[in-house]
Amino acid sequence: MTALLEVTDLAVSYTVGGRTRTAVDGASFSVERGEVVAIVGESGSGKSTTAHAVLRLLARNATVDAGSIRFAGEEVSRLSARQWRAVRGRRIGLIPQDPATSLNPVKRVGPQVAEPLVIHGIASRRAAEQQAVELLRLAGIPEPEARAQQFPHQFSGGMTQRALIATALAAEPDLVIADEPTSALDVTVQQQILDHIDGLSRRLGTAVLLITHDLAVASDRAHRIVVMQHGRIVEQGPTAAVLGDPRHPYTRALIDAAPGLRSAPIARVPRRQPDDAQPLLELTGVSKEFALPGRRTLRAVDDVSLTVGRGETLAIVGESGSGKSTTARLALRLETPTSGRIRFDGIDLGAADAAEVRAVRRRLQLVYQNPFASLDPRFTIEQVIDEPLRAFREGDRPARAARVRELLDQVALPSGVATRRPAELSGGQRQRVAIARALALRPDLVVLDEAVSALDVSVQAQVLALLTEIQDATGVSYLFISHDLAVVREISDRVAVMSAGRVVELGTASQVLTDPRDPYTRRLLAAVPGRRSGSWTEATR
Repeated sequence: MTALLEVTDLAVSYTVGGRTRTAVDGASFSVERGEVVAIVGESGSGKSTTAHAVLRLLARNATVDAGSIRFAGEEVSRLSARQWRAVRGRRIGLIPQDPATSLNPVKRVGPQVAEPLVIHGIASRRAAEQQAVELLRLAGIPEPEARAQQFPHQFSGGMTQRALIATALAAEPDLVIADEPTSALDVTVQQQILDHIDGLSRRLGTAVLLITHDLAVASDRAHRIVVMQHGRIVEQGPTAAVLGDPRHPYTRALIDAAPGLRSAPIARVPRRQPDDAQPLLELTGVSKEFALPGRRTLRAVDDVSLTVGRGETLAIVGESGSGKSTTARLALRLETPTSGRIRFDGIDLGAADAAEVRAVRRRLQLVYQNPFASLDPRFTIEQVIDEPLRAFREGDRPARAARVRELLDQVALPSGVATRRPAELSGGQRQRVAIARALALRPDLVVLDEAVSALDVSVQAQVLALLTEIQDATGVSYLFISHDLAVVREISDRVAVMSAGRVVELGTASQVLTDPRDPYTRRLLAAVPGRRSGSWTEATR
């Protein structure tokens, strides 16, 4: 029987600055009907380029140099642009990697989710928009009727990604190409979404080509795994065979770096703060309300009290919409609390004047969840990292250039990227640039809002090790916002679990992750990917 998707000897190259670079070199694989195939590998390995080549959505400077792409027995690489419009969305759906650039900012979310149904004549516009509400509900978005009337900027990163997943599944296509579909989602919603995709696959025979850096997700969900390195497929086969008995050294290195699969104990020993030590950051009874349509309010943060000690890492975990990112923005005074008090190094930020706030600003830095949205597309990478140094008049030009080179090296980026722009880098590379920029001023506290969610496992392990080394060397504190409990156990001293704007559990990482007291925490832990392999259970004993 003919496979649904057959890719044979695919070769793709990019031309940048007059030079041609091979991105995919002789890739061959297939996807059967109803099958889930995961392509895994580091940023720049060619996995996303391969997926975009299948859909003919490559950048203008990309060229398909060789190979065949057959879908349902038809050679689709020779289809015209008009013929492709009948395929995309209807027969092949795409869940893109970057939610911030994939939704129209001036259109409400509901009509955008409904677009595939209208464009392909599956439903009238009115019926499609009604169906979009149900699709948002299935994707795990609370209050879908109200949310459908909102604009993308009113959604969190995780909610935006769920809206894109709803859009891709709207027309129930034969094949879904999921390019890092759950990297921005908390574990429970990740589980719901992947269960939803699995259910669609079983019910309709929909095949899934899953592009992911998360080997724990691949181990739980994929029937087969394709491993890519430097544009070439180095290993492929059934999931159990590839992960249980890897043949290629690169595959073994990826497995060793995956926190969800690694059978290692929690390495962190909580840093004891002196009994009379003043916390670096202190939130006392903090609440924050936002206005919603119809004169309603949303209490995003509800009476939260937390402290972050000097040289300590406090992780805040919870589902999307739990209030963890809003809490971080309040701590940075990017939002004003409705009630409560926030103190940084003894300074009451609510009562501080403009001069005091600016003095504190250089000591507080933020790494955003979405690197593409936080980097100025007009700047070179050197200008991006240099920006805070220039803003606070740190050193002369040669000294700043030397600091930029040092930071690039720290986050494992080659010096050559300094002259490139954000659009020329992969998602993982952009996030490393954002981390380098946050460290430029040697701050006292860094808020990391899903800072490693866009990174492949090997670079993620490097960055987590880097953050720990910097903390040990400088005493910097971290407020670590994450939905990935496998990562949290690697880096945090203490963990605060948030649900519906409130802290429901707080304790050391070992206590919270191995002996949780609250039912909500237990539910989060039950949804951690990789548990099916048993690695998490062994690691947390």
